[in-house]
Amino acid sequence: MKKFKDLGLSDEILSILKAQRISEPTPIQQESISLIMDGKDVIAEAQTGTGKTLAFLLPMFEKMSPHVDAIQGLIVTPTRELAIQITEEAIKLKEAKDLNILAAYGGKDIGGQLKKLKGNIHLIIATPGRLLDHLKRGTINLSKLKILVLDEADQMLLMGFKNEVETIIKETSKNRQTLCFSATISSDVKKLAYRYTNDPKIVVIQKEEVTLKNIEQYLIETTDRRKQDDLCRILDETNPFMAIIFCRTKRRVDDLDMALHRRGYNCEKLHSDILQSKRERIMKSFRNCDIQYLIATDVAARGLDITGVTHIYNYDIPENSEAYIHRIGRTGRAGGKGYAYLFVDPKDKKTLELIENEIKLKITRKIPIEVREES
Repeated sequence: MKKFKDLGLSDEILSILKAQRISEPTPIQQESISLIMDGKDVIAEAQTGTGKTLAFLLPMFEKMSPHVDAIQGLIVTPTRELAIQITEEAIKLKEAKDLNILAAYGGKDIGGQLKKLKGNIHLIIATPGRLLDHLKRGTINLSKLKILVLDEADQMLLMGFKNEVETIIKETSKNRQTLCFSATISSDVKKLAYRYTNDPKIVVIQKEEVTLKNIEQYLIETTDRRKQDDLCRILDETNPFMAIIFCRTKRRVDDLDMALHRRGYNCEKLHSDILQSKRERIMKSFRNCDIQYLIATDVAARGLDITGVTHIYNYDIPENSEAYIHRIGRTGRAGGKGYAYLFVDPKDKKTLELIENEIKLKITRKIPIEVREES
């Protein structure tokens, strides 16, 4: 088992990790950091919650200089929430090296970003749309870029950002180091990554070990008409510390949020139609444990790493096993125990079979307490 000091990190970085009580590198960090420090291009496959962000941020900080008046690092990520989350992690490392960091994403005042860009920026964390906007305005120059990171590459392609990402890459220095991190390396991700990397090293961290080991999974057989009552019975029975409830669509999130508020539950909703400033407030409240239930779509919650989530409730069945693993992987983190509940009605039977086959597990059927008492 490698330690952080074995990966070539400086004493300043090691000191910050120690202060944050991060004692041992995760598998993705063990495999990636040394390669990145050696200047290799990397294509890495690892689930959300495995420590991917520090796997690229730590070596980036080591390789960038506050004395160079140029943008040296760029991290492109699909959603605003992920951009905010990565920025928060990067700011924690500023004590080791005082790099100027800019988060550039839609929904945030572009005027403030333009003002900040008049200074010397070393690291930019951006969503594709806003970054392209800056490139078109000529307010960002990537010609001296040292390191480019494509984070959650599979999701960027899924969300239709392929053309934007390729346009951005063409604006960067040809001598850059390129890192591609993704939960899954699909054929599309592979094509994109190989086109823009130079003799890349491949890092693959196995999925099931990471996401399922510490999570107890339960299935509630229900109908769409009865689902809301069954969910509330399970919420009352489990009374989680912090939980995320997943719905299929924004409309389903809105309807469930309204219904749970009427029933007196401490909840907030999260999806892409909510104003960015409000989304940031909701996420801050959730992280501070002021909200017990976050009701969200997959896209809004993609990649969010929130400490303390004890329960996941799949109000609507995910479309495939990969989406299921992504959802439930937000609990059972860092060796803690997690609980996942899946609500299934008769029309979901085929999808359920596919999920159970893929994860090689027949999920435990569970009947809510009140239903057991009635029967």
